[in-house]
Amino acid sequence: MQHVSTAPAIPVVHYRTASIDGVDVFYREAGPANAPVVLLLHGFPTSSHMFRNLIPLLADGYRVIAPDYPGFGQSGSPDRASFAYSFAHYADIIDKLTVKLGASRYSMYVMDYGAPVGYRLAIAHPERVQALIVQNGNAYTEGLEAFWDPIKAYWAEDTPARRQALEWLVTLETTKFQYTDGMGDLSRISPDNWIVDQALLDRPGNRDIQLDLFRDYGTNVPLYPQFQAFFRERKPPTLIVWGKNDKIFPEPGAHPYLRDLPDAELHLLDSGHFALEEKLDVMAPLIREFLDRKVSR
Repeated sequence: MQHVSTAPAIPVVHYRTASIDGVDVFYREAGPANAPVVLLLHGFPTSSHMFRNLIPLLADGYRVIAPDYPGFGQSGSPDRASFAYSFAHYADIIDKLTVKLGASRYSMYVMDYGAPVGYRLAIAHPERVQALIVQNGNAYTEGLEAFWDPIKAYWAEDTPARRQALEWLVTLETTKFQYTDGMGDLSRISPDNWIVDQALLDRPGNRDIQLDLFRDYGTNVPLYPQFQAFFRERKPPTLIVWGKNDKIFPEPGAHPYLRDLPDAELHLLDSGHFALEEKLDVMAPLIREFLDRKVSR
């Protein structure tokens, strides 16, 4: 007698590349083609790799798309002379990718750099956003504390000296710090994270790409009032899952969301910057239950 397994099917993750304006944009995709879309937007200095464990936990009921920005992960890294490494350009690239993939509506998980990329998409196409999942991603000046002081100095004075003063941000020590600082249980954090990220940061020319982006991050701050207006006017269902020990995007950046999104569900986790690495077992059920309640199929 043949044994028939009753275990749920394990979603298959596909690793694909699309050409957007002549640039190879890598993305991970899983889930039914006709299911509601969840767009996962990564932070610095990582890539869609940060979502590798979350994707299968959502993909049985959602179409999950997780791209790498140009200069990150497995996407192309065009020369700075011919490609503008900016948050406006990233938002445009991701916008064109979603159109190419037929993702006309989506929920967004935004983290770190993913927040300004996602919020730029939101103010350009507010009707497309079904829900927000916010994890250590800023839209309020309260969240830009001491860590940002040397970066703010670069925004104020774009000089070689100010630029050089930020090179510590792309070192192995800093990359490892982002994964380990503020974590309660380091045995949960795979060293593969900082080894993979640092190998990509160390590619020829990538340091200057990242320094360009540190400078350009300053263009997001004047857009904060527009991001906040989107929150107030559209009131997307919002789940905030925030590593409260993060020194880069600290806890004070989480609370102001409630001014504009008073119905947002806020969970402060005893974790650090990359909370998903340590608290997947807490965050994944919160995210799944939130999507199941708030996103129509």
